Amino acid sequence: MPEQPPYLRIADELRRRIAEHVWEPGDRLPSRAQIGEECGVGENVVRRAQELLISQGVLEGRAGSGTYVAEPRPRVRVVRSSAREQPTGSPFRADMKAVGRQSDWESRTDAKVPAPADIASRLGVAEGDLCVRTVYEFLADGRPVQLSTSWEPYDLTAGTLVVLPEGGPHAGQGVVNRMAEIGVTVSHAVEQPEPRLATAEEASLLGIQKSALVTHIKRTYYSDQGRPVETADIVLPAALCEIVYEVPIGRQ
Repeated sequence: MPEQPPYLRIADELRRRIAEHVWEPGDRLPSRAQIGEECGVGENVVRRAQELLISQGVLEGRAGSGTYVAEPRPRVRVVRSSAREQPTGSPFRADMKAVGRQSDWESRTDAKVPAPADIASRLGVAEGDLCVRTVYEFLADGRPVQLSTSWEPYDLTAGTLVVLPEGGPHAGQGVVNRMAEIGVTVSHAVEQPEPRLATAEEASLLGIQKSALVTHIKRTYYSDQGRPVETADIVLPAALCEIVYEVPIGRQ
C-alpha cells in the first residue's frame, strides 16, 4: 500500500490528542513550528493537516489568534425522502422541529433569467431560455444551515398564480403542490449528491471556514410526462448537517 501523505498522518495525530483529551474544546493548539518539531515535519505539513481538520469542523482558525479545538456542535439531520412531500408543511420545518430548533428561510426570486448551459441541460431547454430563479437560505435558530438555488422553466408557469415560488396565494407550498395547481403532476425526483469544497460565497453565507467540506445535491423534479419542471442546487455543510435518505419499499 502507498505510504500515507505526511499531512494526513499529522491530522490523525491531532485527532488522537483531541480524542484523548490532551487538548479540550476551546484550547489553543501549540504553534505550527512546535507541532512540526514534535512530529518531525515542516510547518507547511502541519498547516495542511490543520486546514483539513478545520474543514471537518474539528478545529477552528481564528484570525490573528491561532488555531483552537472547536466546540462540538450537534449536526442537523436532514431527511431526503419522497414520502416527505406533503400537501401542507415543509420537510425542512419537520427536520428542525425534530431536533428542537426554530426554522425559517429567506428567499429572493428573479423572473426571466436566461438559463446557463448546465441548468438548460438539466431542464431540457435551450441555453438562454428564460427561467425563474429563486435563491434560498434555510435557517435553524436564525443561523443558515442550507443553501439552495432553484430554477424553473418560465414558459411552464408564466401567466399563472404559481409563477413565483415564494409569492402569490401558493407561496411556499413547494414544487409538487404548486405544479399540481396548474395541472402538472410531479411523479418523481432525481438527486445526485457530491462532496466538494465550499466556495468563498457559500462559506460566508453559512458561517463556515473557506474551503470547508459541503455536500452539493443536484435535484431535478420530473412530471409524469417525463418533463423536468424544476432543478436545484442544494448545498449543506458537512460539519453541520447529517444527510439521511429514506427509501420507500413497495409491497405487492
